[in-house]
Amino acid sequence: QVQLAESGGGSVQVGDSLRLSCTVSRGDEYSYGMAWFRQAPGKEREVVGSISPSGRGTHYADSVKERFTISSDNAKNTVYLQINSLEPEGTGVSYCAREWTTRSPSSDYAPGTRDPYPYWGQGTEVTVSS
Repeated sequence: QVQLAESGGGSVQVGDSLRLSCTVSRGDEYSYGMAWFRQAPGKEREVVGSISPSGRGTHYADSVKERFTISSDNAKNTVYLQINSLEPEGTGVSYCAREWTTRSPSSDYAPGTRDPYPYWGQGTEVTVSS
């Protein structure tokens, strides 16, 4: 079974920083791109960004206003989302997801929103207070 688990969320103030983590269980020996999503209260889920299997390629949504950095540690099967200068709009649940397509471990392709994401974590809540 493929299982993802996010952590690192919490209650912060405007301007604070957080680093979210997503640990992925090994479902097989293939490589996949990973992505971070967020869902603000009363709004649809939106993509934050993604990272390639190699960890070298990243993509960030143009709509994201906060300062985000996605990184990975393949040895730990972990993907990170560094969020700096948090704004109230950053409040919501952050999810990590694994794409469906298998790729080479050296692939620099960071999947986009049109790529399927069948596996999701339970989310970690971020609350940004003014």
